[in-house]
Amino acid sequence: MGNIKWLEQDEPRSAVWRSEKGLPPPKQVLIADDKMSADIAYRAACEGKALLWRGDFQNARQLLQAIARRIDKKPRKRKVKKEACTPAESFHLYRQTQSQHARILGMLLIAVESDHHIPLRRAPDVRQACSDVFGPGTEPYVISLRELQGLIGAYEWRKNGVEVPVLGARIYPHYGVFAPIRSEYVGLVARANLPQQVMKGSVVFDIGTGTGVLAAVLASRGIQHVIATDQDERALNCARENLMRLGFAEQVNVVQADLFPSGRAGLIVCNPPWLPARPSAPIERAVFDPDNQMLFGFLRGLKEHLLPDGEGWLILSDLAEHLGLRTRDELLEVINDAGLTVLGKSDVKPHHPRVSDSDDSLHAARAAELTSLWRLATKPVKAVP
Repeated sequence: MGNIKWLEQDEPRSAVWRSEKGLPPPKQVLIADDKMSADIAYRAACEGKALLWRGDFQNARQLLQAIARRIDKKPRKRKVKKEACTPAESFHLYRQTQSQHARILGMLLIAVESDHHIPLRRAPDVRQACSDVFGPGTEPYVISLRELQGLIGAYEWRKNGVEVPVLGARIYPHYGVFAPIRSEYVGLVARANLPQQVMKGSVVFDIGTGTGVLAAVLASRGIQHVIATDQDERALNCARENLMRLGFAEQVNVVQADLFPSGRAGLIVCNPPWLPARPSAPIERAVFDPDNQMLFGFLRGLKEHLLPDGEGWLILSDLAEHLGLRTRDELLEVINDAGLTVLGKSDVKPHHPRVSDSDDSLHAARAAELTSLWRLATKPVKAVP
């Protein structure tokens, strides 16, 4: 955390700085209120000057939207590159742009009291939302309005849940835990034929369980012993809560582990982050996997954790291939070198809104994307002549 310092009414002030993204506190802090224009606020934010808001809360929201419009506004004169960007260049430019936008928008700050109350006119009651993330309040703090809005949005997701059709129920994601809003990959796990080892009653592993949604799907298929693993404390608590609510707590044991638990299983399921890039915030760890660490770690460790005739199910999008971030040959090479063979693959087209958004800079890659369930097994041992 650390402290943020500023000068107000000619007196030095300070408070605890909270940033779930792990960002350091801004070095320059100006006091802002309803009199500040969007143009002045935008210029200050671009210059790295944070704005500690002392006006009406809803006006702060409107100011943030006004700053966002100025960021998105296209310049009047723009040179068009003759050479088209490669998909990988487009992706990295997209990420760079998103990072710059987030930095500017993160410069509008809100002061919060020790009980998570916001002492501004027309401020919402965020005490429960903040308590869920930060725990009981102990001292005043300052947080960016954008992060606060994300925290409020996550609280609504947790309160209302995400409908999972194959379960006929809802999953309730916690803050910082990726919500299963792309249900196509959940459907792949619900429809795939279970290996014989599982039909005989063997244990099943769910690696990187997150909200626990895939563990719940496996339990709903009648599997009596699932071990669901994750490293993140929030994910572990989220999975336990969801599985308890769905009535699967007796069938699923949620444990903290780096990938695999001890022992072997007849089926090991993993839905790793799909894109080999560095996350810029903790919540992005469910999407971005630096240097394919989790993906390749799962593949290289799968063989020693599978029972004979067991299967590993890898749920993976090929978006990284269409973006030029990873090749199919590279993936197949790691599978082969890990002593694994591909038994089969089931594909499904994503149906999220960005697939049809032609204004998206990554539209071509998203439109071509397939999500797949790869059925993997240990290579058969060749008989010695």
